[in-house]
Amino acid sequence: MSYRVRLFVDFWNFQLQWNEHLTKEKRCDWARLPAELVAQAHAAVTNAGIAQALQLEETRVYASYNPSREEDVGLKRWLNDFLDVQASFRVFVTERKDKPAKFYCRECQQEFAVCPSCNKPLTRSREKGVDTAIVTDLLSLAWEGAFDVAVLVSSDADMIPCVERVQEKGFKVINATWPSRGMDLARTCWASFSIMTMAHGIVRPQSP
Repeated sequence: MSYRVRLFVDFWNFQLQWNEHLTKEKRCDWARLPAELVAQAHAAVTNAGIAQALQLEETRVYASYNPSREEDVGLKRWLNDFLDVQASFRVFVTERKDKPAKFYCRECQQEFAVCPSCNKPLTRSREKGVDTAIVTDLLSLAWEGAFDVAVLVSSDADMIPCVERVQEKGFKVINATWPSRGMDLARTCWASFSIMTMAHGIVRPQSP
């Protein structure tokens, strides 16, 4: 009997690290990503001496966007109109907004709320709900018995308590991460693998 697998992908955690390691010019072929993640997870299971096959049930992608930024509005369209209709994908998009920011200079002991160069208000973009959504779904789906193996694509150490609780119930969480990122989370998970081992194989071909 096969292990049922669900993928949990923190979109920005994955995408920003992809840009850092492979550059923005090399784009990920997202439609091929699930199969590659499952293949790497299967290798981890096999290396542990388990002969079970892995069957993909679902690929859950968690993303956020800022509606005040034109490029983010385009991203939201791509997430909803392209990625969410690919086989196995379910995309969850939350809205984030800029909030006023203040910065304190230790040298002059002054606090700044506007840019001293252009005089525009300083802002800080905040992400709303992505980590919480992943944790909630990972726990709830585990308690429903909806998977045997979860592949968690994230480097966020905030996920550790959730992973520990899920694994206490006998489920296996495999972490897909990037080199030198999220080592504490990787050590907590039942197994882990580096995305770099598969990244070059899922680069989207460039149009001629």
